[in-house]
Amino acid sequence: MLYATNCRISSEESQVIRWVDSHGQKYPYPWTPHFPKASSISHMAHLCSQVLSTSFFTPKPQIPVLLSPGVACIKSFHQYRFLHIKAMQEDKFSTPTSCDESKVRVPHVLTVAGSDSGAGAGIQADIKACAARGVYCSTVITAVTAQNTAGVQGVNVVPEDFVAEQLRSVLSDMPPNVVKTGMLPSTGIVKTLCQSLKEFPVQALVVDPVMVSTSGHTLAGPSILDSFREELLPMADIVTPNLKEASALLGGVPLETIADMRSAAKAIHDIGPRNVLVKGGDLPASLDAVDVFYDGNDFYEFRSSRIMTPNTHGTGCTLASTVAAELAKGSQMLSAVKVAKRYVEAVLSYSKNIAIGGGCQGPMDHLLKLKSNVQRRPFDPCDLFLYAVTDSRMNKKWGRSIVDAVKAAIEGGASIIQLREKEVETGGFLEAAKACLKICRVHGVPLLINDRIDVALASDADGIHIGQSDMPAHVARALLGPDKIIGVSCKTPEHAQQAWIDGADYIGSGGVYPTNTKENNKTIGLDGLKTVCVSSKLPVVAIGGIGMSNAQAVMRLGVPNLKGVAVVSALFDRECVTTETRKLLEVLKESTKIAN
Repeated sequence: MLYATNCRISSEESQVIRWVDSHGQKYPYPWTPHFPKASSISHMAHLCSQVLSTSFFTPKPQIPVLLSPGVACIKSFHQYRFLHIKAMQEDKFSTPTSCDESKVRVPHVLTVAGSDSGAGAGIQADIKACAARGVYCSTVITAVTAQNTAGVQGVNVVPEDFVAEQLRSVLSDMPPNVVKTGMLPSTGIVKTLCQSLKEFPVQALVVDPVMVSTSGHTLAGPSILDSFREELLPMADIVTPNLKEASALLGGVPLETIADMRSAAKAIHDIGPRNVLVKGGDLPASLDAVDVFYDGNDFYEFRSSRIMTPNTHGTGCTLASTVAAELAKGSQMLSAVKVAKRYVEAVLSYSKNIAIGGGCQGPMDHLLKLKSNVQRRPFDPCDLFLYAVTDSRMNKKWGRSIVDAVKAAIEGGASIIQLREKEVETGGFLEAAKACLKICRVHGVPLLINDRIDVALASDADGIHIGQSDMPAHVARALLGPDKIIGVSCKTPEHAQQAWIDGADYIGSGGVYPTNTKENNKTIGLDGLKTVCVSSKLPVVAIGGIGMSNAQAVMRLGVPNLKGVAVVSALFDRECVTTETRKLLEVLKESTKIAN
């Protein structure tokens, strides 16, 4: 990255763009972009303005550094940082090849840190945090640790030359947007990293000065501190120490109040990093969890309620990695810190009661997925046999809650439940869905949500049913993941074919008969249902006007992939849902006996 005060574009007759400082020193790009020659002074001026207006350009204030002479050599690091390659590709004058146009460049973070065998912290936490934030994460391992929820049992430092080899492998072939550091266990590794970053500059450097693990074990000795102060921190765009690490960086100054944290943030900023975030999760004098952010001009305090949980291993790694991930996506520093803070809070809250290991420092669930897999079984087409679809108007008519209706249908033998509640506000619908899910899980009955993918995600329902005018099934699949159930309403063989292509699990075909639950719903009759079933590669459930009087006729069509009937009025527009469900279940069982 270069800065406005010392940047101009060379007019050389070459497609290799060169950046020139005010002394005439040229700094060529390490690649040759598809970029037009500057045809005039005005054209060059436009190119320069385009480059300097990109989100990757951020001037660095020159901060006086009053440490050793070595630091003075480092302060020019930011001055000659290369503009990220993406900025060039996005310039409107660029002419990428058709091959380039088909590629999607993804944000990329490189983490340089230690490996945690328990996977709660270190590179494992970094990878998971970046993945959760939609960012690619590569790794350079500096040490291999033997640790679990009880603590650290051993540390094996990776040789410096092999750390250098890892750095060159990644930086030379797949340049990251941001580098994030964690455990740097030797002065030689710190020096190796700094030298690599001078050779292969990146958009931003996030330094998590790991010295002590969450369980209290020392991971970096006092000799590392001088290297941090003199070499690494002056290169950093942000440093994220906790209270112990901030104290160590400042020679053991005690930090007991928020005022102390502010003073520490300013003192660390004077060493050279552009921004400082002092984490106060262990601050004894505060009832809240308070972090202090300082950008060289202003202080910001981030407050949140303390979450009482033993599962806090890797919180520091996770926060720093999330900051790096957000920077890689193009966020400004303050915004990145805000998002990271909120993300860690969400992960801590979600993970507070998960049980992994027998020690006192458990890991977190970065992807917010571990609890959702409990009690869920794979989709079975036989679940479609008696498919009960709720209706808010009918529940209101009979004075039933959604939960009462679902419970009654399950007690009567319903094999799958769909919540189709068009007249319930979102908050009430979500709470009802969560309550219904508990009942369904106890009985092993899948619960689907009609149309509302937001409610399906928030309640962790087993899946969703969508219509032809709703979100396409392939988009729903991308949002819900590979294991959730997706059903699609289909009236034609073409609809059925598209549902299969889009990754649906089943189709609902109808209306078979006229119904009063949907206005202007075109019926397809038994012949239309059979046509769809024959053409479908997916299991089918028939829907629309089906009840005690016609269920047998539907199930006797003789097509093997017709697995059941979906029913609304015949169950829920009745005084006793349980009784009507049991009666219909017997009819369906009898019809399958006759068909066989």
